[in-house]
Amino acid sequence: MSTDLKEFSYGGVTVRGDEVVVIRPRGKRLWTLPKGGALPGEDGAAAAGREVREETGLEVTVGESLGKVEYSYRRGGRQVFKTVTFFRCEFVSGDVADHDHEVDEARWMAIEEARAALAFPGEREMIERAIGSQPSCRS
Repeated sequence: MSTDLKEFSYGGVTVRGDEVVVIRPRGKRLWTLPKGGALPGEDGAAAAGREVREETGLEVTVGESLGKVEYSYRRGGRQVFKTVTFFRCEFVSGDVADHDHEVDEARWMAIEEARAALAFPGEREMIERAIGSQPSCRS
């Protein structure tokens, strides 16, 4: 019997002009994109929108899937294989100061700064995909 675990999460890349929303999870020193697991009966897009709202304080409209980031880590001596599906999100309203208790800080960060600050290469790739999918960037 395998002791490996599988986890699935959903996150959002919210771009506004030349900025993107990033978070610093509670007790961590790294910057990441908002993400988390789905609630029972919730699809991936709904979970992404809820996680963005909870972790950043922002209301967003969830758009197209940007793809998946896959990685593994160890928890309690077991290997966990995690897949995070990210969606492009459009800012509607809200203030990053209204984030929940799971986050020490949420902020709008210049895309250039976020490219250097985000801890995970897969998340940097999701920002690039979100920028490339912006309607204002299409010819």
